[in-house]
Formats: sequence, structure tokens, C-alpha cells
Amino acid sequence: MADLYVNARLTIPSDEISISTARSSGPGGQNVNKVNSKVTLHWSPGNCVALRTDWRRRFVASYANRINRDGHVVISSQQYRDQTRNLADARQRLVSMLLSCQNPPKSRKATRPTLGSKRRRLEQKRQQSQKKQNRQRPRHDD
Repeated sequence: MADLYVNARLTIPSDEISISTARSSGPGGQNVNKVNSKVTLHWSPGNCVALRTDWRRRFVASYANRINRDGHVVISSQQYRDQTRNLADARQRLVSMLLSCQNPPKSRKATRPTLGSKRRRLEQKRQQSQKKQNRQRPRHDD
């Protein structure tokens, strides 16, 4: 198996990724009963030397529910009927997970609402209040 190329800054060596195969579930007849087409990929972000620490921290925080007690990310793929396509799918899902948390999130700049937006909000509230009052029964003292 070849190294996993994520981008120009990160390539995960193939010896850090372990793969196991099993029989897929669901319909498929004899093919499901005979062929080990399901692929399960295990990778430990804590043991990866190529991954920067800030990137690792964001990855672990984002995908904490996908990391097991041993510290491995477990990705299963049984979407396709053959093992090679499932392996490519699992590897691509790991790449997309890593790329999704590559950059730190942008910090929000605090802004105040504009005067026009305040006026529109208050006018909307007045209209809503008037609509509700018009739906009420008329009082006897009027």
C-alpha cells in the first residue's frame, strides 16, 4: 500500500495505517457470503510524526467521537462491492477529515447592529404585536 498523500505539507507513511477486511453486510447474495469487501482503516493521530501538533489538536477535538480508547481513528467502508474501491473510499474519507481541520477557525470580530437594523427589528415587533391584538375578542368596556 502506498503512502497517503494529504497535501503538500502532510503525507502519512503507509506503516502508520493498518487495514483489516471483513465480509460486508446487507444484500448481495453469494458475493457477500464469499468476498471480504468491507475495509476498516485504523490510524493513530497521536503517533503520527508528520502531523503538526496544532493540526493534531484540532483533529482530535473535531473527531473525538471517531477515536477509540486506543487512540485510533476507525473508518469503515462497505459502500462498494470490491475491496479496492472501499479501500480508496476509506483513505479519501481520512484525507477529507484531515483537510477539514487543517486551518484554525477564523476568530469572530464583534460588531454592533446598525441603527437601521434596530429600527426594522422594533417595527417588526410592533407589527407582530398589532396582529396578535387584532385577533383578540373585543372587550365589553369599549
